[in-house]
Amino acid sequence: MATKTQHFGPSSTFISLFLVLLLQIHYAKSDLKLNYYSESCPRAEEIIKEQVIKLYHKHGNTAVSWIRNLFHDCMVKSCDASILLDTTKEQKSEKTSERNFGMRNFKYIETIKEALENECPNTVSCADIVALSARDGIVMLGGPQIEMKTGRRDSKDSYLAEVENFIPNHNDSMSVVLSRFNSVGVDTQGTVALLGAHTVGRVHCVNIVNRLYPTVDPTLDPDFANYLKTRCPSPQPDPKAVEYARNDPVTPMVWDNLYFKNIMSNKGLLVVDQQLVTDPTTYQFVEKFAADNSYFNDQFAKALIILSENNPLSDDQGEIRKVCHVNK
Repeated sequence: MATKTQHFGPSSTFISLFLVLLLQIHYAKSDLKLNYYSESCPRAEEIIKEQVIKLYHKHGNTAVSWIRNLFHDCMVKSCDASILLDTTKEQKSEKTSERNFGMRNFKYIETIKEALENECPNTVSCADIVALSARDGIVMLGGPQIEMKTGRRDSKDSYLAEVENFIPNHNDSMSVVLSRFNSVGVDTQGTVALLGAHTVGRVHCVNIVNRLYPTVDPTLDPDFANYLKTRCPSPQPDPKAVEYARNDPVTPMVWDNLYFKNIMSNKGLLVVDQQLVTDPTTYQFVEKFAADNSYFNDQFAKALIILSENNPLSDDQGEIRKVCHVNK
């Protein structure tokens, strides 16, 4: 009896390719996981936490820098430590963008990286250092403990030309700000929660004076505006000078929901802060966060996880840098 030959038509080929694609998608989504370094570098997360605590006690403002690093890195294409790369002959650094004005303490990322290299050479990515140092920095400031997945790879490139397309400006309309965050999976409530990170740190006068001079922004509380003028006495501050105002003058280095209470009283530093109150799509969440600190922390943690998992690089796309500010 002749053996029947089985023919695979176009539909069978399509199904096979579709299954392969599904497997690839599943693999890409499973790149990040909790305790990724449990076998390759068991003390990785502990070492990062130790270094963050040590650096915080020496330089308290590093904790705020870690949070900014994550936001400015993860919003641009991927959480891939591209923000850390220095300018080379081939490409300019993202750090040179005006959207990244005032960012600092990058050298301490190298301190953390060196400690990890001593323990587990060429194992822990700079991208994971950015993510985990932010997580641990939030705790040092009194914020929530967040379970964060790891397994990110480092970018081989900077994306200076892309920065302005991804990171919203403090003077952008609220619709633009919301659309930028939505593009990485963060909804309106999550966006308001993430902007609550303005409860710590400071803002350079360069980004404030447009609300003070030549006339005071009428949406600013008059007494608060007078206070800001003592911090920023010139309408043309020197961007290289240390001239700034605290985001929250009462508890400037404590993670709490006072930021939301302040902006409800017209005491926000930036235009984007004030817009959270004047825009009805965001104000409802401002009210919720101002009324319940625990709820703010919960929603911030959820939004930060989404942001921190934005488009991680797979093995063939990324690398593990030995030094965070230069390519491997």
